Amino acid sequence: MGYKVVVAGATGNVGREMLNILAEREFPVDEIAVLASRRSLGTEVSFGDKTLKTQDLATFDFTGWDMALFAIGSDATKEYAPKAAAAGCVVIDNSSLYRYDPDVPLVVPEVNADAVLGYSKKNIIANPNCSTAQMVVALKPLHDRAKIKRVVVSTYQSVSGSGKEGMDELWDQTKSVYNPVTEVPPKKYPKQIAFNVIPHIDVFMEDGSTKDEWKMVAETKKIVDPSIKVTATCVRVPVFVGHAEAINIETEDFLDEDEARDILREAPGIMVVDKREDGGYVTPVECVGDFATFISRIRQDSTIENGLNFWCVSDNLRKGAALNAVQIAEVLGQKVLKKG
Repeated sequence: MGYKVVVAGATGNVGREMLNILAEREFPVDEIAVLASRRSLGTEVSFGDKTLKTQDLATFDFTGWDMALFAIGSDATKEYAPKAAAAGCVVIDNSSLYRYDPDVPLVVPEVNADAVLGYSKKNIIANPNCSTAQMVVALKPLHDRAKIKRVVVSTYQSVSGSGKEGMDELWDQTKSVYNPVTEVPPKKYPKQIAFNVIPHIDVFMEDGSTKDEWKMVAETKKIVDPSIKVTATCVRVPVFVGHAEAINIETEDFLDEDEARDILREAPGIMVVDKREDGGYVTPVECVGDFATFISRIRQDSTIENGLNFWCVSDNLRKGAALNAVQIAEVLGQKVLKKG
C-alpha cells in the first residue's frame, strides 16, 4: 500500500524535479496529483513513464491525500498550505514561509531526521534554503566529532536558484554579448549576470546583510545547533545549475584534515573527491543531476587554532530543493505514516 501524493507547482523547475526524483527513488505512490496555477492549467508534466495533466491549485480538495510537496513560493503557500494541512494532508513546503516558525520542523534528513516527528503541530514541514541544505549536510558529522564554534561561508550560487527567469536572463544576456545587436538589460537581477558575479541575493536588511545570508545563519542554528556562529556572503554567479560554497570552520576540539576527510567519506549524502592535483575536485557542472553533496579541497586553516577549509558543491535543484523534500517525504512515511 502506497501514498496519495500531491505536487503543487508541478510546472516549475523544482516541481518537475520533485516528480523526477519521486520516480527515480521509486517512492511508493498509489496516486499522484499535479497542481499548478490557472495560467498553467492543463500543462502536461512527466512522472516516470506517465504523462500527467495539471489540475487547478485554487479548487483542489486535499481531503484524503497523505502528503503534498509544495514548490509554489511564499505568497501562494500562505493561502494553500493551511487548507491542505487542515484537510489532514501533511505539507512539505519548499518556500521560506514556515522555516523560522517554532511550531514547524525545518528538516535535512541526513542531519535532523527525527525533527519530522514535530510535524503535527501545524501538519507542515519546512524545507531549508538551497545553500543551507548542502552546507549543513557537511557540517553535521564534523560538529558531532569536534563541535563547530564558527562558520565563515562564501557561496557561488547558480541562476537556477532564481527559477526559470534567472536561467533565461543568463542565456539571453550571454547571447547578446556575442551578438551586440540585441541588448538584454538586467531584469531579474540588479546587474548584468552574464560574465559577471553579483554579491546580492534576496533583499538587503538593516545590518547590511542580504536575506539569503540571514537565512543561512538562522537555518543552520535551527537545524544543527543554536550555539554555532555563522557569517555568510552570498553571491550569484553565471552558472545554470549547481551551487558551490567555500566554507571555513573553527572547532572547539582539534580536528586533523585527514580525520575530517575520513569522517566526511563515511557521512550520509556526501561524496568526497579531494585529490591535490589538477582537476582533483568537483565543480557545479559535474554535480548536475546527482543526489550527493560533494566535498573537495579539505585542508587545515593555520591562521586559527582549530580551523578547516573545504569546498562544497551540490545540485541546488536536487539536494537544495526537490531531493530534500522527497527525502523528508520518505522519513515521514517511515517514521509516521508507515504505509509504503
